[in-house]
Formats: sequence, structure tokens, C-alpha cells
Amino acid sequence: MNEQAATIALVTGAAGVTGLAVAKAFAEDGLCVVMADIDEDGLSSAAEEVNGSAYPVVLDVSNPTAVRQAGDWVRGELGDVDILFNNAGILSNNKCAETDDDEWRRLMNINVDGSFFLAREFLPAMKQKGWGRVINMCSLAMKTGGLTAGTAYTTSKGAMAALTFSLARESAAQGVTVNGIAPAYIKTPMVTDQLTEPQRQNLLAEIPVGRFCEAEEIAHVVRFLTSPLAGFITGEIIDINGGLHLD
Repeated sequence: MNEQAATIALVTGAAGVTGLAVAKAFAEDGLCVVMADIDEDGLSSAAEEVNGSAYPVVLDVSNPTAVRQAGDWVRGELGDVDILFNNAGILSNNKCAETDDDEWRRLMNINVDGSFFLAREFLPAMKQKGWGRVINMCSLAMKTGGLTAGTAYTTSKGAMAALTFSLARESAAQGVTVNGIAPAYIKTPMVTDQLTEPQRQNLLAEIPVGRFCEAEEIAHVVRFLTSPLAGFITGEIIDINGGLHLD
């Protein structure tokens, strides 16, 4: 392996609207971007939209063996990951009684286990180098109990916040910051396809700014959290909800 020349950022869920927006932002900043997603066709299309160095990796984040293999490939071909954006996740709107065993386990496997596996894979090298950034995609649902989101999704995002706090506590002394983002209703298929039109209109009436969040706004916050001037921020969950929830 050649000496690592560029900052390497790994974005999961990179075939989705938010992941792609973050990957584009990283590429614009001159980072080497590894785009990971389980959707091979969607990932290939997304990678073509990224200007700069983008490396698509088909990855099931819920599979620890696959995560280890992806880590070996990235280190062998590119170098150590400096920035990890744990964005891969799935939504369920089913409340407790309607959530079966398989759905519960699937939400936890993808939304929580995957982020843990990836942190376990890449955090040690960040600590050793004395610099790194981990950003976990949480959700407003963890604070509200899920206005429209189901029990499994809401619980998984609460676990993501706890994971954020735990990783931040153990990594701060080694120069690694770990933070979370808690958005509400980004303009993605989770909103456009998985909510009914009446649900969308009701939500818009409740959001003080009167609109849904744009993926580029998430990318802007991720950019800030990975910048040198954010080095004193760790263990924080940053709300991006248009005033829907204030605390």
C-alpha cells in the first residue's frame, strides 16, 4: 500500500439521497470518498454523480464478516478511514403490537449493529493516528417517541444516541470526536414514499419553518462536524428539525 495521501471518508447508505449529498460534499472538499451501500445498482449510479475520488463498495453493514472484508479492502487499496458517517438505516412505522420478531431484529441489525461493526472496524486506527471523526445518523424520533415512526425504528435511534455517547467518551483523549445528528423528516423516500399525503400535510403544519429538511442541509452539518474547528465538540446530538422539537 502506498502512503496515504488524502483524508479518507466512508459513507454508508451512500446510494440514498442523504448519503449521496454527504459524499458529494466530501468530494468537493477534496476527500477520498468510499461509498458503501447494499444496493449495487443504486450505488453505481450514485458514484457516477460524485465529482472527485469516489470508490463504491457493495456492503451489508449488518454482516460483521462483510464489514471486516470491506475494512481490509479499504486499508489495502486506499489506507485508513479517517471519517466515518454511519448513515445506513431503514424505517418502520409499525407500532409495538404490529412489530413482529423479524422486523424488530432487522431494524436493530441494520440501524444499530451495522454502526457498531463499522466503528469497531475503523475506530482503532483513528485513535492510533490521533485524529478521526465519527458521525452517527440518529433521529428526532428518539426524543419524541416517534411522531410517525414505529417502535423498532424509534428504539434503534435511541440506541444510536447511546452508542454515540459511549464512543465519544472512550475516544476523546485520542483526538477522535464522535457526534450524532437528529434530523426530522428529510426530503427522502422515507418521507415521500412511506408517509401518506395527509401525514405529510399534517407534519408540514406542525413544523414551524413550514417545510421538510433538504439532504444538503444534513451534508452541511456533517461537513462542519468533520472540520478542524469542530474538534472541541464530541458526544453531542445535533438537532435539525425546523423547530418541530425544542430542548
